[in-house]
Amino acid sequence: MKPVMLITGGSAGIGAACARIAAARGYDLALNYRSDDASAEAVAEACRAAGAAVLLCKGDVADPQAIADIYDQIDAQYGRLDALVNNAGVVDQTAKVTDVTHARLRRMFDINVIGAILVAKEAVLRMQAGGRGGVIVNISSAAARLGSGNQYVDYAASKAAIDTFTKGLSDEVAADNIRVMAIRPGLIETELHAKGGEPGRADKLAHMVPMKRKGSAEEVAQAIMWLCSEEASYVTGSTLDVTGGR
Repeated sequence: MKPVMLITGGSAGIGAACARIAAARGYDLALNYRSDDASAEAVAEACRAAGAAVLLCKGDVADPQAIADIYDQIDAQYGRLDALVNNAGVVDQTAKVTDVTHARLRRMFDINVIGAILVAKEAVLRMQAGGRGGVIVNISSAAARLGSGNQYVDYAASKAAIDTFTKGLSDEVAADNIRVMAIRPGLIETELHAKGGEPGRADKLAHMVPMKRKGSAEEVAQAIMWLCSEEASYVTGSTLDVTGGR
């Protein structure tokens, strides 16, 4: 039976790149997305063409009931879970802390932190019950160590929480043969910048990267898929920067 991978935020960007690579490497997939039906179906079709079974799980990870529904669908179709790419997340318009509102913070942390922790919790329960272990890769950001002052300190803080969560969870579940890692992407060309109101941000800041270029979603996805592989069998409890040296 093929291993099963759940990817949250799987309709675009890093999540979609992970899905395409995972399908080519022999995974069956559960792809979660919030609202973009057309993009999700396009990713699913590409993965099916590569030989993967694909379950589309629409739902907002900020909603605990939606998370329960996602896992109910996975249980019904696959009855197992071997890998989680905990990728769903949001950024917001650039703003100083003095301009940040409670509503903005609530949305940011409900999705980026609380949702991610609850998604990982349900993955752990299934990996423990299956007895095979598994891999969880949480998507953090270089912002967690850079702080993102004058841009989005709240987003940076939410990703720093993911770094700490990754270490703590990895210690809890290592004896169950569950590895937990975080990836910190740097300046990557994805739709996230446009959603934050700065569609050209990666190009504008590329000169600050030691490699003098932005990265691609596929470059991040390749690192994630390495962590999910047996080649990384003794790697857990830390973060891997995919930042071009920044």
